[in-house]
Amino acid sequence: MSVLIDLKNASKIYNAGANEVRALDGVSLSVHSGEFMAVMGRSGSGKSTLMNILGCLDSPDKGSYLLNGEDVSRMRERRLSLVRSRQIGFIFQGFNLIPSLTALENVEMPLCYRWIKKNKRRQIAIEALERVGLIERLTHLPSELSGGQQQRVAVARAIATNPPVILADEPTGNLDSKSGKEVMQILFDLNRRDLTVILITHDGEISKLAERVVYMRDGKIIDN
Repeated sequence: MSVLIDLKNASKIYNAGANEVRALDGVSLSVHSGEFMAVMGRSGSGKSTLMNILGCLDSPDKGSYLLNGEDVSRMRERRLSLVRSRQIGFIFQGFNLIPSLTALENVEMPLCYRWIKKNKRRQIAIEALERVGLIERLTHLPSELSGGQQQRVAVARAIATNPPVILADEPTGNLDSKSGKEVMQILFDLNRRDLTVILITHDGEISKLAERVVYMRDGKIIDN
């Protein structure tokens, strides 16, 4: 398998000086295409900062980050936003759906920024919702869906642009156990189709399901 993510000696420092906080402290991490990896750590361990950097939502102050062979660590925001829209699908604990849009329209939204024609993006969104088992909920608003269904809409939105990697930040954190298992099963099914999945979690039971677990503490990787 090829290396999809290659982070080398990355640091993120806040309040530089006597009171500095090293949210990331010289972290190196490689992720191969097709991996299913979980990142574990307590609050303040640095896992959220790591996710922000891997997702191109932030840049390291030191070190380098190659995504799909491209150095994104020093890119300007405009170029970085293009990389995000093409290379990464995000799934968040809070779903982050637009309340006034239907499930179908929420999934279509990121496709609008790719200048895909309306008929084509509607077809892509319908196929994505079908993959997560929501073909009968296309016209429902988020308020008309259960938590598990809302998260499945979020998964469909993440995969609609066909990114090589999915970053899932506590994707089962707001769900009951049954809905959480359903969402995890969808992620496993996507991974079996060669999609790379990186899961941020504090749940030990969830992390056991991943093929690789990275443990963080005080801004450093202590085991992987």
